[in-house]
Amino acid sequence: MAYFESKRIAGRHYLQIPGPSTVPDRILRAMDNATMDHRGPDFGKFTAQLLEKVKFVFKTTGPVVIYPASGTGAWEAALANTLSPGDRVLMCETGWFAHLWRELAERLGIRPEFIKTDWRRGADVAGIEARLREDKGHEIKAVAVVHNETSTGSTSRIAEVRAAIDAAGHPALLLVDTISGLGSMDYRHDEWGVDVTISGSQKGLMLPPGISFNAISAKAIRASAEAKIGRSYWDWGPMLKSNATGYFPSTPATTMLYGLDTALDMMAEEGLENVFARHDRHAEATRRAVRAWGLEVQCEDPRHYSSVLTAVRLPEGHSANALRATILEQHNMSLGNGLGQLNDRVFRIGHLGDFGNLDLVATLGGVEMGLAAAGVPHKPGGVQVAMAYLAGNAGPQG
Repeated sequence: MAYFESKRIAGRHYLQIPGPSTVPDRILRAMDNATMDHRGPDFGKFTAQLLEKVKFVFKTTGPVVIYPASGTGAWEAALANTLSPGDRVLMCETGWFAHLWRELAERLGIRPEFIKTDWRRGADVAGIEARLREDKGHEIKAVAVVHNETSTGSTSRIAEVRAAIDAAGHPALLLVDTISGLGSMDYRHDEWGVDVTISGSQKGLMLPPGISFNAISAKAIRASAEAKIGRSYWDWGPMLKSNATGYFPSTPATTMLYGLDTALDMMAEEGLENVFARHDRHAEATRRAVRAWGLEVQCEDPRHYSSVLTAVRLPEGHSANALRATILEQHNMSLGNGLGQLNDRVFRIGHLGDFGNLDLVATLGGVEMGLAAAGVPHKPGGVQVAMAYLAGNAGPQG
């Protein structure tokens, strides 16, 4: 069967969307091992060490539940295990994925309150604190924030969100989506007082789509005992009970767990702080290239810049989708499309996962050639600016 119907182009395909990211060969080889008996003794030993090992990337000592699901499933698990129908949840409209999380909450019978933004920055911390101070009766049961908004290239400062909740003296749970941030940007579940962290496999963890995560605080586990939203597959209770013995209550994604084990080894070998610094360098080099082209970064607040991706605004009258199509056809590279209100207004450059300096130079080269071929007004030389920055800031491992 032909999985890809496009014409044959020499060289590898550059998958520069902001996830799924390219899966390294080492992880693919790990996933190529034979399927294990998920009720046998070897699997129990393997899973027990993996459930401990995965905690380091969340920076937590608490439990991390792993589902065979996309990040959307982990969203639902977080809400269903901690809330009841009619509960109020405070959210920020930081972009398309915050919007989708709101819709999911509404379908579960939860009542979200949405703090509006212009999709050019992270969560409105002052707005969160002000609303929580108004909530004298503590009707708001949770604050739900997207850490890295993949549609806009903006991040929310989770430590500041926690400080705002504490300053308001409010007991609300803190739920954080770091589906695209985990493994690419610094994240501290315990230190930042997060109650449920939601993530997925296909971004900074360098895996294919297929498994998702809930890192859970003791406060969240206590809340789950009172939550009234119906749940079965997503119920933390059976998961935590089975995980304590090294097993799962239903069939796990065995080969994905092999890949996760290897991905965690790779990150530990590089060192998490080196991983984050590498992503920071590539993001800054990309933004410098964008500005040198005379184009505009979607995120306006430098404090909220993402190190996972850069969303680039095109001049009025020019189609981001047409540019992406040109780049795909001529240079065999996929870039992220604009989502929601940003459709056809922006394109998104992913620079995450197993990604080095030469990968970035090739990516930016494809963009610059595409801008010229598509007739988008720009100044040449963005790639040279990025290269100069990388040459002076190479880091220990590219």
